Amino acid sequence: MFDLPIVDSSKESGGCCSSAPTEAATKPRRRLPKWLKRPMPSSEMAFTSGVIDDLNLETVCESAKCPNRTECWAQKTATFMILGNVCTRPCGFCSVPKGKTETVEADEPERVAEAAARLGLKHVVITCVTRDDLPDGGAELMYQCVLKVRERTGAAVEVLTSDYMGNRRAISRVIEAKPDVFNHNTETVPRLYDRVRRNAVYQRTLNLLAQVKEEDPGMATKSGLMLGLGETIEEVIDTCADLRAVGVDMITIGQYLQPSSDQLPVERYVPPEEFEEIAQQCHKLGFSMVASGPFVRSSYHAGEMVNDMTTGTVISAVK
Repeated sequence: MFDLPIVDSSKESGGCCSSAPTEAATKPRRRLPKWLKRPMPSSEMAFTSGVIDDLNLETVCESAKCPNRTECWAQKTATFMILGNVCTRPCGFCSVPKGKTETVEADEPERVAEAAARLGLKHVVITCVTRDDLPDGGAELMYQCVLKVRERTGAAVEVLTSDYMGNRRAISRVIEAKPDVFNHNTETVPRLYDRVRRNAVYQRTLNLLAQVKEEDPGMATKSGLMLGLGETIEEVIDTCADLRAVGVDMITIGQYLQPSSDQLPVERYVPPEEFEEIAQQCHKLGFSMVASGPFVRSSYHAGEMVNDMTTGTVISAVK
């Protein structure tokens, strides 16, 4: 095991143009706590890497510098990121590049489906950069990806979408594709939105998740939170309660880790025991599945979450 290659320039650390670089640069680096260790890269990752490169695809695993990439890629799984590798939102926590967006590639759904087939995936997670420059935010391409992957592989498909600026027609288009899971991350508590998710609106996130249930009550919905950005446990539980109130079935709660000095610094490393406490509270709120722990991410062991949800309520505190 080794210390993650993530800059930790703070007290403590899920598609940035913010004041974060100055804030981060003024704080000294510290060693990560012992529970935040991950395996070294291995040769077993080569097959997944080769498929991604051969088909010229993007993954959130690489773009967001996910600490679980070593494990996931060694197991021949990845989270595909469509609509390019440039985001239109200046989120303070995310390392996906910001700036001039890329041309939408009409054949991307076929390439995603081919990658899923080569990797032998039974549960495919497709996310995207936020594309506020597109009239539908990229909803049509997400719709096509779901259909192509299902047609090519027969796999379950989970989408992890942007908020589409609250465009109900765009959201409906993705729902029409009948993904097995509709995921949209809340990311943090309402008080921190201006700092962490600039240009996002907390109520808009809740409205999107509520719309999914309104239009397709049987579709599983999911959302996720990052901890360590200055929130309180009370705020986290209140946010989780809001998500349950709009029918969210599954929730993921993980530790924010600063991808580089350009992103917001971590305010606190949350110990595993606190993640477990939050998981227990989420269980009481009635979520069908809870994954809460330092390395939990939106798509980490996503297929297992769905399987657990169908067999009953299980609390998964990944440590």
